[in-house]
Amino acid sequence: MVKMETAELDTDLSLFKYDTLEQLPSRYRDLEEEERTDRIEAALEELGDDVVILGHNYQRREIVEHADFIGDSYQLSTEAAEADAEYVIFGGVTFMAESADIITDDDQSVILPSMEASCPMAGMAEALQVDSAWAEITAAAPDDEIIPITYMNSYADLKAFCASQGGLVCTSSNAHEAFEYAFEKGDKVLFLPDKHLGENTAHRLDMEDEIAEWDPWDPEGKDADEVAESDIILWDGYCQVHERFREEHIEEIRADNPDANVIVHPECRREVVEAADVAGSTATICETVANADPGETWAIGTEIHLTNHLQRWHPEVDVVPLCGDACMDCNAMRQIDPNYLAWVLEELAEGREHNVIEVAPEEKELAGVALDRMLEI
Repeated sequence: MVKMETAELDTDLSLFKYDTLEQLPSRYRDLEEEERTDRIEAALEELGDDVVILGHNYQRREIVEHADFIGDSYQLSTEAAEADAEYVIFGGVTFMAESADIITDDDQSVILPSMEASCPMAGMAEALQVDSAWAEITAAAPDDEIIPITYMNSYADLKAFCASQGGLVCTSSNAHEAFEYAFEKGDKVLFLPDKHLGENTAHRLDMEDEIAEWDPWDPEGKDADEVAESDIILWDGYCQVHERFREEHIEEIRADNPDANVIVHPECRREVVEAADVAGSTATICETVANADPGETWAIGTEIHLTNHLQRWHPEVDVVPLCGDACMDCNAMRQIDPNYLAWVLEELAEGREHNVIEVAPEEKELAGVALDRMLEI
């Protein structure tokens, strides 16, 4: 463990934090879907109310069809906290399982089926890396109060770091409210890890001229003195799925179908959000399609599995992927293979826990503070 420079926290890079998680045993790797489904259902019947399965909107069909709850990351964590289940199986990525561990009871175990389901965007803002940048940026603006805000898509230690510096967490739905909270408390905002959500939020608040970008990867990029002149400092991170969308994808959809509606996630580039009809979280995307009139066309600018789900759930609506065949899935979400689900469930039925995600007590307490501040806004 390494001690932070500007916060009373010991932590490590995410690569080393969960090095005890296990790989899928070879005997599970060649299961056919019919056999796997039967075995999953048998294990669930044996476990009964002792287990709850959470399926993120970006998971494949073979996962969400076994889920007790389907939704976005924070919504799923709250569902887990309200459940009485001893075991919470999170069909998502590491930071989501951490969030569930933060807000569930101590007697609940959170299990991430695959050790490799780690969000690339969360890894673009490691807490130790942010700690070092924070020292530089705050030194460059000694008379200003800078409030850090981290997107929910971040590791628990970064959430804890933000809390220790007077900051908070936000979702894609309430980022603008988090910014307003921060400006009531201080003079400047450091937003991380998603620069596109940060830029879109700045535009929503008519503060697009107050943006500077901090690139921790470029030694020849803007220095701290230059960045600290702006009121909104955006960390150079992004979602690899949502950054794929381009304005020309929207132009092509509308050329083929002038009546098509376009909805995109606010993690998309600014020009994509500007060109779309609606921008919103996965929950907003789901609600929009659910409320659409039969026969309407909606092009979806987010991870392809949610588009696939919406096609199945709402056959009366013409739901299409915004970028056609070029749309791809999230590589991190893909790691939650349904064979992993069969494995962890059958092992639980035998009384053996695997791939339990546990946030360190001090991180858990501080990250909880950052989440509580979000809930206050």
